[in-house]
Amino acid sequence: MKKHIKFLGLLAIAAVQFACSGDDDKGTNVPQPPADDTFIRASDISYLPEMESVGTKFYNNGKEENMLTTLKNAGCNAVRIRLWKNPANGRSGMAEVKALAEKSRKAGLRVWLTVHYSDHWADPGAQTTPEEWKNLSFDQLKTAVTTYTETIIKEINPDIIQIGNEINSGLLWPKGHLIDNEQQCISLLSAASKAVRAKAPKTKIMIHYAGINGGGTDWFFNKMKTIDYDYIGLSYYPIHHGKDLTEVASTIDALGEKYGKKVVIAETSYPFTFLYNDFTNNIIGNNTQIIPEFPATPAGQKAFVLAVRASVEASAHGQGFAYWGGEWVAFRGKQSAFGSTYENQALYSFDNNALSVMQAFAK
Repeated sequence: MKKHIKFLGLLAIAAVQFACSGDDDKGTNVPQPPADDTFIRASDISYLPEMESVGTKFYNNGKEENMLTTLKNAGCNAVRIRLWKNPANGRSGMAEVKALAEKSRKAGLRVWLTVHYSDHWADPGAQTTPEEWKNLSFDQLKTAVTTYTETIIKEINPDIIQIGNEINSGLLWPKGHLIDNEQQCISLLSAASKAVRAKAPKTKIMIHYAGINGGGTDWFFNKMKTIDYDYIGLSYYPIHHGKDLTEVASTIDALGEKYGKKVVIAETSYPFTFLYNDFTNNIIGNNTQIIPEFPATPAGQKAFVLAVRASVEASAHGQGFAYWGGEWVAFRGKQSAFGSTYENQALYSFDNNALSVMQAFAK
């Protein structure tokens, strides 16, 4: 999901304090979740390296604690990390992601990569072909996707790989646009899938759609039926995708039954306050954007995530969930207009102390 950063100009808002190449070798002598712990309980941690690079500290019960340790002890068994092809500043690029994946494995967490096949954010509104690939013919682009995917497997070898991020209208536009160039889109996704299967047959492959609308999801996954993949991934944000949690459960049931796949809520989040901790406008800021039964409080945030989890667990096809933006605190300072649009939806309070929502990851 592309996170548009909006600016408040000069308006000052008081920041109120609120609470390897081998197919399957994931590393030897590294604690991993038990083999039978298959229900995915994940958090996206993509901003963590950038935050740590400027000295951001995180706390649990008032004591400084590494975020990976906090997540693992809370019950997380996987972390989700975005990967961009050639980002301008190196953030979320191959080197940074590889290092974060290795740290995560050492902490006993599985690695779920969300590969954007872009140099920056990819989502339903933008699927920009990497600059390096923009002048390639379609056949050359397909080869580039294959080679790049093979490199990802060799360098990082994730437990789960998402081939594309929120690809409602395809990826690598315009050549891979699902509506304008459907067969080319399917061909590119198939190339990525085949590369994963050839190099890491045990790695789970996910296809990711933003939304839970029955008609839209069915239209999309019907287009995907010739691709070899394991997991259907769905984004669910009440502000974008509706406030009826029963639709989450019914969508999982319908898609799982029709397409024979396990279904994961690949992205979700919820506010614990409407307040700000920097001068960057937040995605959510008032009651019209949330579900009335779940107020914007720490308890409401926790209850919402538990309700989403319960919707997934209630289905025979449900495979897990991931929290998005949980790490994205206001790490650039309280005066920053280029800070976080998400600090009020993080898993941490405004003083970077772990919130009660962490309990939603418990095994």
